[in-house]
Amino acid sequence: MPSPTPYPPDHNPGVPNIPFFTPQHAVSPGAPVSNPKNDAAAAKKVPVLFTPLTIRGVTLRNRILVAPMCQYSCAAEGPTVGALTDYHLATLGHYALKGAALTMIEATGVQSCGRISPNCPGLWTDAQIPALRRISDFIKSQGSISAIQLAHAGRKASTAAPWLTSTLPGAPKVSLRATKDAGGWPEDVVGPMGGDEWTWDGRSSTDPEGGFWAPRALTVDEIQQLVRDWASAAKRAVQAGIQVIEIHAAHGYLISEFLSLVTNRRTDAYGGYFEGRTRLLVEVVRAVREVIPEDMPLFVRISATEWLEGAEVGRENGSWDVESSIRLAKMLPALGVDLLDVSTGGNHLAQTVKAFATKDYQTRIASRIRKELKKEGLSMFIGAVGLITEAEQARDIVEGGVGNPAERKVDAEIEEEARAALKMTESSDGEDLKADVILVARQFMREPEWVLKVAWKLGVEVAWPSQILRVKFPRL
Repeated sequence: MPSPTPYPPDHNPGVPNIPFFTPQHAVSPGAPVSNPKNDAAAAKKVPVLFTPLTIRGVTLRNRILVAPMCQYSCAAEGPTVGALTDYHLATLGHYALKGAALTMIEATGVQSCGRISPNCPGLWTDAQIPALRRISDFIKSQGSISAIQLAHAGRKASTAAPWLTSTLPGAPKVSLRATKDAGGWPEDVVGPMGGDEWTWDGRSSTDPEGGFWAPRALTVDEIQQLVRDWASAAKRAVQAGIQVIEIHAAHGYLISEFLSLVTNRRTDAYGGYFEGRTRLLVEVVRAVREVIPEDMPLFVRISATEWLEGAEVGRENGSWDVESSIRLAKMLPALGVDLLDVSTGGNHLAQTVKAFATKDYQTRIASRIRKELKKEGLSMFIGAVGLITEAEQARDIVEGGVGNPAERKVDAEIEEEARAALKMTESSDGEDLKADVILVARQFMREPEWVLKVAWKLGVEVAWPSQILRVKFPRL
């Protein structure tokens, strides 16, 4: 990574080429800095987690990425429908400021009916570009890479913000349908298959206990239009200054529904056999890769398993499993995919593993996929999620101790998180690292400065934002 250009100490320059002033950091926050007294010794101590990584034309300042997190905070109607707001500037900007190497904007609908809720963002019209550009400009001004996840919610669309589900009397536990009066689109919820038997929670649209609308089956023409709309959204993202695009093919949303035998029983070219069920994803990847710059990284997020092998629905029909993901992963490098973001679950209510109690299952799956790619001599980076669930398991042990003061408990929590992060990206006992990057979600919402805390706990000297240097953690 090139050294920053020095500037006179009496000059406070702004970041160039953006329409507002923000000071330029001498070194991007979260990037490792050398110890001038002992550069060689300091370099040896920097773990992989805090080393740069170049993917095509972008360089990450460390290996900690902000995963996309739905916030349900866009206007549901009017001229700014689907556009990002100052809320997103405040939250995403804070992650970028505090050291995240890449800050990814949440699942963004490539069609209006592809949003999870009426309050989710979209990129189906040029009118949504300026708000996205404003967020992207600020993320980049803090030394982070700006990214966006392009998505279609499929049969999980037209639902309400989750906090409404948990507060309304008698509301269903899983989800709450968004009606037309709430900005929803009950008649335009789509999927590979159609009808009441294909709702996500298995309840009909007329069941008062149900939380999802029944989808209608997409026609082949509509599927092909979807592919074009993904490409159009990608072009808008490029116009907005986004540097990395991720295609959302996980968690039971539309592409994930097409991949699975559980949710895709089509008999045309987009169903049945493996090549048919993966066709939509392949076509979307090709279409997006074709319209974005050659030096722009392209990520894909998948659910590496549905966790349905032990469920009745999986035993009857087969399901998307790790072997399927390995087979898919081997196809992606040739299509121009640079990083596979490995998550799990979300496609069926009967999954046998709870999403927020997975321990280290997801990281082990990511590691296995990475090893299989290496065996074939294929080059694609692997991103692992689920770090914080692993750290929370360790935290539970810490909290079980007797007589620990609150300060020691918090200190131990950070240390366990730091060790878990380190474990994912570091070689040990002759084994290769499990993943090239880690994607973190919930912990950033709790602690936007999480990158700085992890570095501090690992004894890694990293740059801090210029404006808050006075409160930098002391050396351990």
